[in-house]
Amino acid sequence: MSAGSAFRRVASKQMIQRVMIVEDEFLIALDVAETIEGMGLEVSGFASGRKHAMALAASSDIALVDINLSDGPTGPDIARQLAEEFGITVIFMTANPEDVNNGVEGTLGVLTKPAMPEVLEQSINYAIASRIGGIASVPRELHVFRQTQH
Repeated sequence: MSAGSAFRRVASKQMIQRVMIVEDEFLIALDVAETIEGMGLEVSGFASGRKHAMALAASSDIALVDINLSDGPTGPDIARQLAEEFGITVIFMTANPEDVNNGVEGTLGVLTKPAMPEVLEQSINYAIASRIGGIASVPRELHVFRQTQH
């Protein structure tokens, strides 16, 4: 198999990744969505709390999750459920990264808000690579959690 065909296969898998935005601040969510769509990816939907996030879970591959949402500081529990029950790759995006410094089981890492669009793009590319077995460098701004073996 040529390197070109392998790249096309990875690129085609990348293009079908759907990203959920779990954020209760609408303007922030719109900015994030603009970056995601600018990458050629699909935004599967917006959630401001647990109920909306669970409704979108079946149609999502990646989730960007804030910690403090419309239903309280439920982000870590939502993220754990998305990862464990639905196999979603989760990156936290929060102004309070210390709230998840030790990681949350099954989640990938945390970005400090506000995150520049290029940092968000690099972090999503890293999440995609981790999902499909590709290679991507870890952005300096993304704190990757230590993954435990099951």
